This record gives sequence, C-alpha cells and structure tokens, in this order.
Amino acid sequence: MMRLFSRYIATTILGAIAMVLMVFVALDAIGAIIDGMGDIKNDFTFGKLLVYIGLTLPSRIYESLPIASLIGCLVGLGMLANNSELVVMRSSGVSVLRIVWFVIKPVLWLILLAALLGEYVVPRTDQLAESRKMLLKGGETAQEAAGGLWNREGNEFMHFNAVYPSGVLFGVTRYHFDDQRKIKQVSFSQRASYQGDYWLEENGVTTDFFPTRTETGSFVTRKWETDLAPNLLLLIMMPPDSLAIGSLSSYIDYLNDQGRDSVVYELAFWKKILQPLTIVSLVLVAISFVFGPLRSATMGYRVFAGVVAGIIFRTIQDLLGPASIVFGFSPLLAVLVPSLVLVFLGLLMLRRTG
Repeated sequence: MMRLFSRYIATTILGAIAMVLMVFVALDAIGAIIDGMGDIKNDFTFGKLLVYIGLTLPSRIYESLPIASLIGCLVGLGMLANNSELVVMRSSGVSVLRIVWFVIKPVLWLILLAALLGEYVVPRTDQLAESRKMLLKGGETAQEAAGGLWNREGNEFMHFNAVYPSGVLFGVTRYHFDDQRKIKQVSFSQRASYQGDYWLEENGVTTDFFPTRTETGSFVTRKWETDLAPNLLLLIMMPPDSLAIGSLSSYIDYLNDQGRDSVVYELAFWKKILQPLTIVSLVLVAISFVFGPLRSATMGYRVFAGVVAGIIFRTIQDLLGPASIVFGFSPLLAVLVPSLVLVFLGLLMLRRTG
C-alpha cells in the first residue's frame, strides 16, 4: 500500500513540476526572442536567433527548476488535497512526515538530473550558443564586430569574433605593441585551431608598422605560440552561472593566486553547490503551505502564493549576493541563509499541523 501511495504521489508531483517548468521555460524563451529581435543583423537572422534560443534551453531549464519545483509541488499536492486524496492517505495511517518523504523522494531524482545538466550540458550548450551568436553577428575584423572577446597577454592585445568549445577561434585580430606602447604589428586571421601546445592560424594578413612606412603581407598558415588555452578562454568568455563547478573552483583559485577579486565566481560556485538544498527547502515550504495555511485555498490562490514566495526568495538571494561584495561577508552565507530560513519555516509550519 505504501509503495502504491509513494508511486502515485511521485507521478503527480513530477507531472505538475514538468508542466510548470514547461510554462516557465516557454515564457522565458518568448521573452528572449522578443529581446533578441534587436540583435538581428548581418548573418544573424530570425532563424539563427531561434537556434540560439534553442541552444540556451538547458540553461533556462536549470535556472527555472527551483521555482518550478515550488509551484509544481503546490499544484500537485493541491490537486491531491482538492480530491480529498490526502485525507484518505492520512486516514489510512500515513503520517504527514511520510507524505513529506513521498514528495521529496522523486524531487531528489530531479535534483540529480539538474546537477548533471548544470555540470555537463549547460556549459557546452551556452558556449556553443554564444559562439554562434558572436560569429554570426561579427564582422571581418575586431572594429566591425558587434561583440566578441578581448584578451591581453603582455604587450599583445587580442580580439576573437567567436570562440568554439572544440578549441577553434574565428576572426582573430592581434595587436602587437612595444614597451613604449607604440604599435608594431596588426594581424588578422580567419581561423585558428588549437594543436595541443600552440595555435595554428589560417588565411591571414599582417601589417607591420615602421617609423616611415608600413608593410603588408599574407600567410596561409602560421604558428602562434601562447599560454592562452581553450579552457581559459571558456572561463573568460562565459558568465559565471554558465560554468561547471570544477571550472568555477579552478578559476577562483587562479584569481586568488593573481590577487584579483573572485567574489562573483564564488557566488556562482555556491549557488550551484547548494542548489539541491535550495530546491528541497522550496519543496518543504510548498508541502507546509498545503498542510497549513493553504489547506482549503483554491488552486489559483496556491499558484499565486507560490509565485509570490518564489519571487521573494529570488529577490532576497539576488540582494544578498551583491551585499556580500559590498560588505565583505562570505558568499556562502548569501546563498545558504535564505535556504536555511525556508527550511526552518517549513518545518515550523509542518510541526504545527501535527
């Protein structure tokens, strides 16, 4: 009997979360399409915009999952409550604590899936999406490019129109300066591929600057030796939330060794590490709402309460993040405290239900 109850609750909860998640992601994608209409230029057509949005769907799913879990649990448990199925379960000797476990158990599988998505899928799809967008919007040189990535190494400044995950650069412009900051050479190559310990530039032109003249040349291929590796380019070009936990940890250590500020990356690191706790805390609040204040509420009111609770939680997290940078307290606290408060409130309300 208990196994039947567990399977039925799991099916209901996962179905409700999936439905809410699809609505959230669809609305987010539509908003992104509207925002992206202004970026359509050069080869970046409306069709390419749709491909870009499609590639960012894993990231949108990952970011929407916590709030979708909260509202999905409210909807799923609300349906069970409206049909008096929770009353029947309680009458059959199923305690509130056991029902809580029945709800959280399938959510744990969802958390595992989200962790795999955020660690192995989102970093690659987000980079591929940004790379395609940079390439399609970019011009032939750095001056014509609508975006791209800049980097500096010693007296050399570099601009890349697009960076692909497989270690391929498109539209590589390099500016060489001497110690007096006078330009010595400018070169542009259509493509550069990583060969393990150096880059191979292809189809390029060069301009050398002398005191009284300039000289131009061209090359089919050229060896480019630099410490710049594809994994470092990934860390530079992508926003912290799109990076994997391992990459964030390595880059935080690198920034600390260089004496540079790493708080933004630490925030992203702890958000990813503690996302399971965040989801569980939101689900716990949803359960306590259904057994407590929202026991006799309508479905629409439960969804509204879930949206409000989710907005408040996200706002507090978003405020505490920058506050940790300004006031200097640990980013771990900025991420951990809101979740612990939710766990406390959820357990408190569940205890009052008996």
